[in-house]
Parts: sequence; structure tokens; C-alpha cells
Amino acid sequence: MAEDLDLLMAVERAPLRTARLKDLDGYTAQPWRVVKQLIERGALVRLTHGIYTAPPDGRDGRTWKAPLEPAGLAVAATRFGHRNVALTGLGAARHWAAIPRAIGVTTVAVQGRNYVPVTLDTGGIVQFVARELERVDIVMERTALGQGLVTTPQQTLYDLLMRPTQGGMPDEALAAAKNLAARVRFTELARVVEDVGRANTAVRETIEHLRERDAGAV
Repeated sequence: MAEDLDLLMAVERAPLRTARLKDLDGYTAQPWRVVKQLIERGALVRLTHGIYTAPPDGRDGRTWKAPLEPAGLAVAATRFGHRNVALTGLGAARHWAAIPRAIGVTTVAVQGRNYVPVTLDTGGIVQFVARELERVDIVMERTALGQGLVTTPQQTLYDLLMRPTQGGMPDEALAAAKNLAARVRFTELARVVEDVGRANTAVRETIEHLRERDAGAV
């Protein structure tokens, strides 16, 4: 029982309440057996092969389901590091409520290169996209599993307009961009473009629209 509690607390203390099985070796001689028992009791939930999360607020993992966006971010954090991943594109748009319904796909930016998508046991596909995170406008945000990095609304707007097919749902991406544009100021989007140094037609047209809107509001 003490081993069970120690292992469970280790998962709860991990970034986004999520850990890999191989990172739990020091807590018991047979971590896989303890993890299985904790899953059966609803104290842990398997997100994908070898990765487990502890439901927040004492919820029962037998009935609780991790939301796709924080779950995808948590899987990425265990694999690549908490500070090396961020919700982006469709995933960030969902976080900012620019996409009102669940869409079954989330996108997570990772430092380095693209990786093979992961299908979660709890439902949904996580796509990992390569980004230079030091050049991306990101903020630390609270999710259902804890604190994680997310691209800002203006960065998310820029990303959706530049790469509407990323994630395979261009209609949802462009609808989300329209929703985000309503809350982003001209100067905010213009700063992202200035930092990145490039813009396509959709971004330039949106900047002009926001410029006219903000000027008319003065």
C-alpha cells in the first residue's frame, strides 16, 4: 500500500500530472503491477502506451476522461520536456475557446522536428509539429491537468492563417481564425508578423481588416 501511494504521488507531482512508466522504476520493484492496480481503482488513467495520468481533484479515473488538449500536451511533455512543448494551431484554438466543439484532433508544437502522431486511449489524435519555441509567442496557462504552455491568441491566429491544413481540418482552422480575430488587436498580430518576418495573403488581409476595425473604434 505504501508503494502504491508513493507511486501515485509521484505521478501527481509530475508536470501535468502525467508520467511514463519507465520514469517510475524507483518507487517499486514492479511499477507496471502497481500502475495496473491503481488503474483498476480509478486512481490512474492510461493516456497511451506507457504514459499515465492522475485524475485531478480526486476524480475517479473509471468514469473521468481527460480532455484531448491537455492530455495531448501532457503526453508531449512526458516525451520531450514540459518546457519544450506547447499547444498550437487547432489545439491552442480549442484552449482559447475559438473552436466550441471537440474535433478529435489536437496539435502540439515540439522543439526540433515532427514526430509520428499518437492516438490516445481516451480518444483523439495528437499531432506533433516542429517549431522553434524560442521564436513563438507562448504563455503559461492552466489546463485541466495543470500548467502548460500555449501559443497566445495572436500567435494562434497567425498560425491558423498561415497553416490552415495543419491538423487536417482547414474549415475548422479558418473558422477558429475568424473567432480569434474578434479578440486580437491589429498591433498584436502585426508584432507577430514582424517577429516572424513573413506573411501570406490571408495574414495580410486580416491585418488590414484589424487595422481598419481598430481605427474605427478610436
